[in-house]
Amino acid sequence: MSLIITSHDSLPYIEPAPTPTELTRIAALITSELSSTHASELHPSLPPLPSPKFSPAIAEELSRVASGKPLTGGIDLSRYEPSQPADGSSPEEYDHALASAYASSAHLQTRLTNLTLLNEFGKNAWLIHNAQLEQLLTALEEDLMLLKTECELVNKERKGLQKDVEPELRSLEEKWRRGIGRVLEVEVAAEKVRAEILSRRREKTTRV
Repeated sequence: MSLIITSHDSLPYIEPAPTPTELTRIAALITSELSSTHASELHPSLPPLPSPKFSPAIAEELSRVASGKPLTGGIDLSRYEPSQPADGSSPEEYDHALASAYASSAHLQTRLTNLTLLNEFGKNAWLIHNAQLEQLLTALEEDLMLLKTECELVNKERKGLQKDVEPELRSLEEKWRRGIGRVLEVEVAAEKVRAEILSRRREKTTRV
């Protein structure tokens, strides 16, 4: 839940649009209220970001990428390459070549099995996955349409309410302006009377 609970209401349907000069002044006022680090620091109302937790292998790989070092190690592919012992090789070298050939044969057999399964079931699995994605997309589009409809209804209701009170607001605004004008007129008249009183007092003082 947001810690900012202040709500600023507005009347966009009946209020006149601000002029470019007013927009410039508004932007200047907003900028003057912002801190110098508002673009680089998070808002204090936001919760702190959780610390990432990576496994040692991922952390090591991220460190390697950050330092720009080339990729080393990984899976040893030489075990899948056929090796032919030279004539007169030791029994250990023949055993190693036999183990390498067996590993290569097992790898190829596994690949053949996977490709066979993919050829037999892959198409249907892909079609089912696409159908599921289409269903998900349809549901999201329906939700989006409902939200857009709700927004339109809220805006229409808001516009209707503002249009209904527009005459009253215009009348009150005009009365407020006339009241301010009358107050100014009274203050100007009072200042004239005050100045006239002071002037007559000075005249009496001069005569005496």
